[in-house]
Amino acid sequence: MNSATSVPSIFDTQSLTALKGDLKKADPQALKATAQQFEAVFVQMILKSMRAATPQDGMFDSDQTRFYQEMLDAQLAQVMSAKGGVGLAAVIERQLSRPDAVVAPDFEGGIPLMPPTRSLPLGPAQRAYPLPADRAPPPLPIDSSPVRPALPAISTPAAISGAGDGQTQAFVNSVWPHAAAASQQTGIPPHFMVAHAALESGWGRAEPRAADGRPSYNLFGIKAGGNWQGAVVSAPTTEYVGGVAEQRVERFRAYGSYAEAFQDYAQLLAKSPRYREVVASTDAAGFARGLQRAGYATDPLYASKLERIIGGPTLRTALVG
Repeated sequence: MNSATSVPSIFDTQSLTALKGDLKKADPQALKATAQQFEAVFVQMILKSMRAATPQDGMFDSDQTRFYQEMLDAQLAQVMSAKGGVGLAAVIERQLSRPDAVVAPDFEGGIPLMPPTRSLPLGPAQRAYPLPADRAPPPLPIDSSPVRPALPAISTPAAISGAGDGQTQAFVNSVWPHAAAASQQTGIPPHFMVAHAALESGWGRAEPRAADGRPSYNLFGIKAGGNWQGAVVSAPTTEYVGGVAEQRVERFRAYGSYAEAFQDYAQLLAKSPRYREVVASTDAAGFARGLQRAGYATDPLYASKLERIIGGPTLRTALVG
């Protein structure tokens, strides 16, 4: 997004990473682009509310049609914002450009908006939760048996889109360094892996836990097969048999930190021939559909849900924040 008049694709999350770097340099064009991104999210919220007020139980309505309608609305919001929008972007840009605006050097606290005189449709700035203890994990063994992680029971529309309570932003902030490290090992864009972790764990809210409540740090739903020598936890999950959802209790791998979880995930994708197509993917559709074709999950809509997170406003906003 080097030009204020260009219309970014909803799947072009790499441009947000570049935008974040430009913001640290106080680039005026970056401020304008950031304001447009916030306005696009607001416009999409309006479109979503309008859709919700319209009956959608006709004979031609389905989860698939609603999914593609949301994708269309997301792109429409981007177009409207880039072409002038509803005026909100200009207000945000003026606030960002104020000389007395408080700018955090590392941007951990989000985009440095000044307190508005009126309530704007933007969530409060949130700081990331503290990262787990940074320690070098020992090499983790790879289960040679077919690993087919299951989809957690939380994979609902709310889990896919995330929630605006600050936990989503904190989740992205806390796992991003580990995703970047795993990207160096696999070549997979880090935001693809963050989106995958968000889908499997419900943005960190539904990772498998031990009976006493201790976290497993298993963000990718990887099961503990016969060759797994580490700790395990048992947790409920959802499997699809013949397209019908069934609730089960399965054994999952447990780690000591998110860093270990991403390391194991990266080793699984990089070393297993099943995921050769996934590792070679450079676009969201290829990554998501490659995982489904490799048998990563039984949910027939798994790839669509993952694409929706990668191209959705929740992840885009968190990456800029």
